Amino acid sequence: MTHRIFIDGAAGTTGLEIADRLKDRTEFELIALDDAQRKDTAARREALNEADVAILCLPDDAAREAVELVDPANGTRIIDASSAHRTAEGWCYGFPELVGRDRVANARRVSNPGCYPTGFLALMAPLTAPIQAIKSPRTPEPLGDPTTILPVDWAYSVNAVSGYSGGGRALIDRFETDGSIAFRSYGLQLGHKHLDEMRKYARLKWSPVFSPSVVSAFRGMIVDIPISLEAMGAQHPMALQSELEMWYEDDDEIVRVHPMLETPVELVLEKDSQPWDGIDLYVCADDGVTRNSSKQVRLVAKLDNLGKGASGAAVQNLNLMCGLPATAGLRLTPA
Repeated sequence: MTHRIFIDGAAGTTGLEIADRLKDRTEFELIALDDAQRKDTAARREALNEADVAILCLPDDAAREAVELVDPANGTRIIDASSAHRTAEGWCYGFPELVGRDRVANARRVSNPGCYPTGFLALMAPLTAPIQAIKSPRTPEPLGDPTTILPVDWAYSVNAVSGYSGGGRALIDRFETDGSIAFRSYGLQLGHKHLDEMRKYARLKWSPVFSPSVVSAFRGMIVDIPISLEAMGAQHPMALQSELEMWYEDDDEIVRVHPMLETPVELVLEKDSQPWDGIDLYVCADDGVTRNSSKQVRLVAKLDNLGKGASGAAVQNLNLMCGLPATAGLRLTPA
């Protein structure tokens, strides 16, 4: 069966990378609009309603408008790569490893996670989930008042660095034309748009303090959550490691939980790195881990902000929605 796919916003970075991943896939037929039609509402409406699945690679307001152009009666399913619907009622959060593959596969409307929240939630959500959820169907809702590995009522902080491609054309142009910029810290006024989904899907009482930054690499991302186990009174780092390993044991083609005792000396983002749709997770502990007395831990995720953080995630969700293997067409060569 061939599935008709329309990428609304195909000329942007995320849309181009999705199209590149689909171009040699015989399971899909891409509906394309020429340059003159891309901003024509009538042409877009027709394409959206002709598609089996529409993928929205648009700013938030434009994504909301695109949803309104779809006739609910015609069966078009939607994957939204914007942040417009990530916490909206009636939308499935498109993180199969957290919400379950079947839920994504059966959804009519799927909202792709943000790039930073992908790293944050890949680490935190299993550790703030009810422990019973490991042995029962995965769910973002608490089951009664169970014990969790990490407390949901803690004031977490998260430090993250991304390649500049995640900032859209304006930031790409700024980094590529102004060679003097090496590092950009932003979000200094707080209130980042990713905080709602971080808080909701990690089940946190408070939003984390989020410190994002950008470096002069086109792609790549590192998300780092520092935790004082001593102050928190939390469990030994090996409990965190074991929980993550159990959670992702069926998803290890995409999510790699690295052994704690093989923690690297450093993690780097390379300027010439290639597209990658996986994610690496690390539980980094101090020297006390070997003596069962660790007092600090850093939970670290490394991913491609344009891969598992955007286009690769959209293709993974598309695969599931079309009844195909989740990893079909993904770039999963180790980064």
